[in-house]
Amino acid sequence: MTLEPVHIKEIHDLVTRIDSCLSKDDPENDDTDSVADILKLLRELKHEGKTVLKAIGKVKRGKVSIERMLGSSDPFSISYACDSGSTTARTFDNGLYVDFCHCALASSPTDLEIHNMRTIVAATYTASRRVTIDTSSHWEFFDEGAGRKRIIRIQPGILNKKTNDMLHDIALYLCESEHLLWMLERMQDKSFLIMDGPIYPKRLMYWMVVASEDIRIRTDSHSEKVLQNYIDIMDHHINKQKPLVGFVKNPEDMQIMQALKKQEKEMDLPWILDAQFFKNALSPEKAGIRGKTARKYITYTNWFLQPNQFYEKMISTTSPLVRDRLTHEFPAEDYALAFFMVFVPSMNTIFKIESPYGLVKNEDMRNLITRKVLYDIALSGIPKTLAKADSVAKIQLSERRQIIDRFRNSRIDTSYNDIRWGEMDER
Repeated sequence: MTLEPVHIKEIHDLVTRIDSCLSKDDPENDDTDSVADILKLLRELKHEGKTVLKAIGKVKRGKVSIERMLGSSDPFSISYACDSGSTTARTFDNGLYVDFCHCALASSPTDLEIHNMRTIVAATYTASRRVTIDTSSHWEFFDEGAGRKRIIRIQPGILNKKTNDMLHDIALYLCESEHLLWMLERMQDKSFLIMDGPIYPKRLMYWMVVASEDIRIRTDSHSEKVLQNYIDIMDHHINKQKPLVGFVKNPEDMQIMQALKKQEKEMDLPWILDAQFFKNALSPEKAGIRGKTARKYITYTNWFLQPNQFYEKMISTTSPLVRDRLTHEFPAEDYALAFFMVFVPSMNTIFKIESPYGLVKNEDMRNLITRKVLYDIALSGIPKTLAKADSVAKIQLSERRQIIDRFRNSRIDTSYNDIRWGEMDER
């Protein structure tokens, strides 16, 4: 049975009642606290004496004509992008969890030799100490050295909750970071690197900081190796002053809104996600752009430094330096997260662009990265090199099924929702 017209009519009535409580975005009649006043607070946000956010230079909003950007030239003759595909973590009736991740690097212009290089990681977990997994002590090469693979095991007792999520993160970030380290010397010096998503594995870092008996990755050598890998990647780029960004397509951070609500208790802040606020602040109306003209522009913020963030009730670093025994070449501040926000009215979408502070504290580098990102977005929305990497690395739904169907001694753990909804081809 589907909804009848009478049901649709009543739901429409509910929509109208809710919608009438809210006004359209009108900068001249805005009941919420002024966006401009909120932006002024972003010059520096502190909590308990620690800086959560600090503007690099002046707090400002910019706009650029897409047509003008397309009339300019690409600041870089060659760009690279790294992305990973995954089967997603799978659970079996015998208690086995497994996730296969496959990482590739794409380039523009296309370099088939670079595209052909692949790294594959199979991450496994079982709570049983009697089960022995045939793990790899080293990388196993195939395809005449163009590919390499490895099986790892997370030790019993480390993951008692969020097992699928944590196993996926370990597999994904180990695969991605190892592939990047493998490819660093193969990338040209005067090039631009785009990572798909944040520059750091934030959920792994979170559970490295927050003590938990259920998620004990603080004792997991693979998780620590992941963090060291990302530090090594940043060391390489800071040392050579090679630009690197993380292109976050769906930013979900709440750090700025949390800090503002703790600091400005009387302020009316209707937003939960930082991206919601920035989308409002960068709306065409707030930039003085009206009507259909809005689709011809991109709006963006200045760069911000985010040296610390909330971990439950604690405040700690945004860099991977969350363990004392991790080694690094530069001052700790250089690994802190820096970012700026970009809103594309034609897509009604906001992106977060991340980079290590050790790169963007240099104004010339900061401006160069900004120009490159705006050029790529003006050209194709999602940077074409990143879209290319996604296409190369993605494990298709049919391929995922073939991989899982290869298991003969383990039967997939199926729930009713799996039967009802099936599987989406997302990764």
